[in-house]
Amino acid sequence: MKYVNIKMLLVFCLTVTLIFSVCAQKPTLKNAFDGQFYIGAALNEWQIVGNDVSAISLVKAHFNSISPENCFKWERIHPQQNKYRFELPDSFVAFGEKNRMFIIGHCMVWHSQVPKWVFIDSLGNQLSRDALLKRMHDHILTVMGRYKGRIKGYDVVNEALNDNGTMRQSKWLKIIGEDYIEKAFEYAKEADPNAELYYNDFNIEQPSKREGAIKLIKSLQAKGIKISGVGIQGHYHLNRPSLKDIDESIDEFSKLGIKVMFTELDVNVLPSPKNFNGADVSQDFEMDKTLNPYPKGLPDSVQTQLAKRYADFFKIFVKYKGKVTRITFWGVDDAQSWLNNWPVRGRTNYPLIFDRKCMPKPAFFSILECAKSSQ
Repeated sequence: MKYVNIKMLLVFCLTVTLIFSVCAQKPTLKNAFDGQFYIGAALNEWQIVGNDVSAISLVKAHFNSISPENCFKWERIHPQQNKYRFELPDSFVAFGEKNRMFIIGHCMVWHSQVPKWVFIDSLGNQLSRDALLKRMHDHILTVMGRYKGRIKGYDVVNEALNDNGTMRQSKWLKIIGEDYIEKAFEYAKEADPNAELYYNDFNIEQPSKREGAIKLIKSLQAKGIKISGVGIQGHYHLNRPSLKDIDESIDEFSKLGIKVMFTELDVNVLPSPKNFNGADVSQDFEMDKTLNPYPKGLPDSVQTQLAKRYADFFKIFVKYKGKVTRITFWGVDDAQSWLNNWPVRGRTNYPLIFDRKCMPKPAFFSILECAKSSQ
């Protein structure tokens, strides 16, 4: 009898220990939103090669999707006509596979970060339509073909629209014509028929640009061209855009029968230069002390605003779970963020939910609270 009691006591103690162990585990973003949508992060080169150990630990713990910040962009992966650089992309994909992540390719066709040789011949003359289409075709099939079946989704065309919803006057448009977008998606499907194919852009939660994006997507669909989803970049501020516009954009895009993703989420907490708008990387402004008010740390009052802003976003995201399929932060921690150097180089920004020491900020916990309330 004593033996039985001791055995039961041991079982009880082990059970209690296990319960406390589980309860003591720190909550993670990917677990908090499991079954609702992927939680992603964009990785830079330092992280991809494994040198940023703290950030990589965060990625493994909290994220189940990854995007490449730069290494898939044309100037990095295909800098010369007959030369591809696959070392970093290979490492990026291998990391995602090892950690069972939903891997994103960013991006196949964009007006920026494209080498000059892409648009000219050996004599420096502008390419013909057919010649540029061939270069686009070869690039897409080479890159996507290399990772066929491994990368699950691609930003096929990036930022093809102006803020008023009209077509951006890029070299792709000027040389090929408006059907360059159709061709890019056709080539992408040829390269990997099973990959998800996205159109990705900033400010498309704004009514005018949203209307242009919807028109573009409907045009592709009417021609039977595969498009799986739309990426709303989500480069936001503390006071704009309105939550109403974000909510309505999810609703309107989801009515097209495609997936909706927020692909480059961050919140700029610093003052904006005069005449600054959107997320066009060509914008560049001179440093001014008034534009860099928090060089030594973010005040608690602004931390609170940031936490509320992220909570407001995620309340909308969970409202549309099943329609919103992925939320990707554009970076892992504040130190990595592109907003430290754009649109004003050398500023100290705090746009993400992990700080420069890879510690969670109040915004992190406000997001977790949204997850709890959505269960």
